[in-house]
Amino acid sequence: MEKIPTIFERDGRFHVVDRPRADCGWVFDGVGAATEKLDGTNVRLTVRCGTLVRVEKRRNPSREQKQRGIVDGWYVDAGAEDKWITAAADGTDVSAWPDGEHSCEAIGPRVQGNPLGLAAHVCVPFNLSVPVYADVPRDFAGLRAFLATVDSAYAPGRPPEGIVFHHPDGRRAKIKRKDFGP
Repeated sequence: MEKIPTIFERDGRFHVVDRPRADCGWVFDGVGAATEKLDGTNVRLTVRCGTLVRVEKRRNPSREQKQRGIVDGWYVDAGAEDKWITAAADGTDVSAWPDGEHSCEAIGPRVQGNPLGLAAHVCVPFNLSVPVYADVPRDFAGLRAFLATVDSAYAPGRPPEGIVFHHPDGRRAKIKRKDFGP
């Protein structure tokens, strides 16, 4: 699983600056759909004939692995210690999902502090049901203002974590509210 790049360059405090990343130029050209970035835990659900057959969680490389050149994350089976991931998987109706592996965001009361204020755990598949925003600005000032005022499409009345832009060829790029700093 490839890490999704942030659309702007960063400064020494790790905040974004008004300088687009070259590899994300397509975002600023107006290409791709803007979806809500949900604040949860990345998981992968495998579905066969409308039945959940495998639950995996994402693992990111350690500092030592990064120094050896391993930069992309991977999935491992969720275990007994992953009860909130399991609760989210169990709380997700996959009966109409197509067969295959589906990367999702596990969200709910015991995941990442529950910033969306949800009452139940669930997995939201990136390829099937992540909320899309229309008319999202594609410039630094516009995105900062948009993210400061927009409601979550998934949980109205709550702020979204950010935006993920999806290119038709499968590339993705992101911006989070916190990237702009205080």
